[in-house]
Amino acid sequence: MIHELRDLDGLRAACGDDDLIVWTAQDLRGPARAWAGGNAVVAAAPDIARHDRLAVWGDPRDAVTLVGHALAELGPTYRPLGERELMRQVIAMLEGLRDSAEFTWMSLAATPGTAPGTAPSTVPPSEVGWLDGDAEPEITALLAGDAPSSYAVPGASGVRRWAGVRVGDELAAVAADAWSAPSVGLLAGVATAARFRGRGLAERVCGWMSSQLVATHGRAALMVDDVNTAAIKVYERIGYRRLPVLACHVAAPAVT
Repeated sequence: MIHELRDLDGLRAACGDDDLIVWTAQDLRGPARAWAGGNAVVAAAPDIARHDRLAVWGDPRDAVTLVGHALAELGPTYRPLGERELMRQVIAMLEGLRDSAEFTWMSLAATPGTAPGTAPSTVPPSEVGWLDGDAEPEITALLAGDAPSSYAVPGASGVRRWAGVRVGDELAAVAADAWSAPSVGLLAGVATAARFRGRGLAERVCGWMSSQLVATHGRAALMVDDVNTAAIKVYERIGYRRLPVLACHVAAPAVT
């Protein structure tokens, strides 16, 4: 039997506090919704990380029922995503779904014993910090030149604030707090100017930003392409754990 989840505590209990589900649900604020049925949960929110997203968790057969129900309620713009093998089984059982992309979801929990509202003790060097609005043209130029595929850009919906590090007067590396949920902060928009690569600047910025997100939200997460092994190693050194993810889409009806 399918039932809609109305509060964060119920959602967490239903999915074992899975961070991809909790992030996608955005604490069930605004237009976000979630459903449970059998041993599965789905959570949906529009326009987070540039897509209408539908996160999937649990038993594949129960998940198929929930995904079908959610898509009927929400429409075909929503992109189901979840642990890779789970989604392969869902796609095989649910007509009309097609593979879109494989990537890695990574998450970082608070260190045991860290008090709420405080950053972990391993905060990186003090030269990393928040950037003010006057830095937006510099951020835009850095991303355009060295990370043109970044989903997070200054001024985009859901992109809240930027951190960075300078070498002299020049902005060398940045990262964004973007599409964060109250219970899961999201790290995005990571980029280093090409001439400053190899100095560990991105790791400093990501470490600092991650500590801020964990202090504010209780945990942090990010999405990264599987082929970006260098970035994955950086995130693993910071303490993130990996989840291979598959996203899919509703195929357009065939034209006859």
